Amino acid sequence: MTTPSTPPRLSGVAVFFHVFLPFAFGHYLSCLLRNVNAVLAPYLVGALALTPGQLGLLTSALFFSFALVQLPVGIALDRYGPRRVQLAMMLVAAAGIFMFARAHTFVQLVLARTVMGLGLGGCFMSAMKAICTWISPAKLPSVNGYLIAAGGLGAATATTPVRLALQFTDWRGLFVVLAGLTAIAGLLVGLLSPERQVERRLRSPVLQSMREVYRHPAFRETAALVLVPHTVFFGIQGLWIGRWLSDAAHFSDAAVAYLLYMGMAAVIFGAIGTGMITEWAGRRGWKPLDVAAAGVLLFTLAQAAMMLNYAPGFQLLSVLFTLVGSVTGIEYTIVAQQMPRELTGRASTCLNLLIFIGAFLVQAGFGQVIGMWHPDRFGHVPAAAYRVAFGVLVLLQMPGLVRYFLRRRPVQCEPVLLATKEEYEIGSLRSSR
Repeated sequence: MTTPSTPPRLSGVAVFFHVFLPFAFGHYLSCLLRNVNAVLAPYLVGALALTPGQLGLLTSALFFSFALVQLPVGIALDRYGPRRVQLAMMLVAAAGIFMFARAHTFVQLVLARTVMGLGLGGCFMSAMKAICTWISPAKLPSVNGYLIAAGGLGAATATTPVRLALQFTDWRGLFVVLAGLTAIAGLLVGLLSPERQVERRLRSPVLQSMREVYRHPAFRETAALVLVPHTVFFGIQGLWIGRWLSDAAHFSDAAVAYLLYMGMAAVIFGAIGTGMITEWAGRRGWKPLDVAAAGVLLFTLAQAAMMLNYAPGFQLLSVLFTLVGSVTGIEYTIVAQQMPRELTGRASTCLNLLIFIGAFLVQAGFGQVIGMWHPDRFGHVPAAAYRVAFGVLVLLQMPGLVRYFLRRRPVQCEPVLLATKEEYEIGSLRSSR
């Protein structure tokens, strides 16, 4: 067992430029590549004649590979630090992106996107590990919001900016550029970020420590409420919101790209706003989980409205989905604040493992549901297919909300019961006198 050494203190400016920016750039690219198929879908479908089920499988392959790397990445982060892990994985991601640019069959595209996900799967975890190392826990909600906002900027770049870039190159040339940027992002982390502090090695075996994370009350309580909505947010925003606007609302590709841009840009404001609201609520005695519950409730209501296919609300709902859905990222903050520092990497791993498996199932399953309907001669799936698919998602999220509000009821009644008991005892004492 090694004794932890205290790392040299860094100024706020140094932390911003040497820790936050390099890792946030990697997260930015990860979110860009995760969501880019929402705009590229017409090009991919036209080039390979993909069915909705194949399109969902191709896009969700990224989440599947994300899930595969969570356990080894979490262990590596706790043992070797985010700097070394991020550098190696970004180079793997760059290779996968280049493979995607050179692929010519559906199987090759799926394989390339899988390799891409193997490299990008640790971007957010590495950033969180670095931030938890160099930033005080009290600042985590705001900084976590800024990190998610950087991801929102990447998701926004995957919409209208990508569509504009396709006027100068095709999607293959675009992915060659993205491969180069991803390799640069890894090198920036290796060159700029400071070496992490030497941490105490875990006494318990790997699997036992993972069980400790899953059994932690804060982890279980947070996952019960936010996990399913988070998987829905990830699984739907990167692909099916655009297809819903195209099929159900019959918007043009330009209008879809613009609305996706507005929706992804809303993630930036939603993430920053969530951090600010969480800190504001904390000063007034509200827990972060209470903020998460309010956000999840609004998020579920937005999906219920989308299920109704109310035509005048298509534009608003497409933006509201991502604006309110960004609150689901708060679960990383809740877990990071309440878990031991030496377990933060594995805690993020456990959370990400569940999220990405769920996102894979949501994104692929959504495609299978709407694939049960035959498209018209213009290639549009009937709006009824989306009504059924969104209805299933709403039903999946209801148990977590119901459980949260049922668990809160006894807590709210407890002070009243105690006061009544005390009053009763005092009254009995007075009467006996």
